[in-house]
Amino acid sequence: MGQRFWVVGGDYADCGFSAIEAGTETVSGPFHDELRARTEWQRLTFRDNCPATRRYSIAIEPGMPQS
Repeated sequence: MGQRFWVVGGDYADCGFSAIEAGTETVSGPFHDELRARTEWQRLTFRDNCPATRRYSIAIEPGMPQS
């Protein structure tokens, strides 16, 4: 099994992005290829005039070694 990709983020308390506001967390995935994860990241990032304190990132989950 290969890597899996997740899009994670939400609304942060300020533009320092140090603390996410409770209840705004978003997790999308898993995606089995980076292109699909990037497409979801773009959809979330650029929808509805996203406020300056909302941020999303792509996280990569390493694949499990095959036996």
